[in-house]
Amino acid sequence: MAEWIVGGVLAVLVLWLILTYNGLVGLKNRVQNAWQQIDVQLKRRHDLIPNLVNTVRGAMQFERDTLERVIAARNRAAGARSPGEAGPAEGELTQAIGRLFALMENYPDLKSSRNVLQLQEELTSTENRVGFARQLYNDLVAQFNTRQEVFPSSLLAARMGFHPADYFQIEAAARAVPAVDLTLR
Repeated sequence: MAEWIVGGVLAVLVLWLILTYNGLVGLKNRVQNAWQQIDVQLKRRHDLIPNLVNTVRGAMQFERDTLERVIAARNRAAGARSPGEAGPAEGELTQAIGRLFALMENYPDLKSSRNVLQLQEELTSTENRVGFARQLYNDLVAQFNTRQEVFPSSLLAARMGFHPADYFQIEAAARAVPAVDLTLR
């Protein structure tokens, strides 16, 4: 009879280990997938920025410093490989784009250019997609990290090779959404 009890306890323990491990693997893969979705949108954003800069370059010949800052920030953001690196780099890029949009308001030819307006619209749309993807990613990171920290899975998570994932956070200064006026006046 004792053998049956020990066998039952061992079976429950093995089942719990399997379910815990599989649950953590599933969450880890969902976190990685969500990061890839952000990465796709960030690449789209990074690809749009040189087009915008090239479109406005001729009209904004006196604003070379701003254009160079946008491209430099874009290159740093494009080179980021993890959420921890990407957050600050993308925040800096958001600020640089905001400054560019603000300066573009001083150029009536740019404000009425169909190409510029289309690029601004695509960039704004992409920013929204990044925001939604970031929200999903951070929600999954919270679930994954919580699963690792709560008892009893906390006893095994690190031993099984799981580590907390990084949130995709932007710096507080970059949280302000740049004001973009797309109306034709």
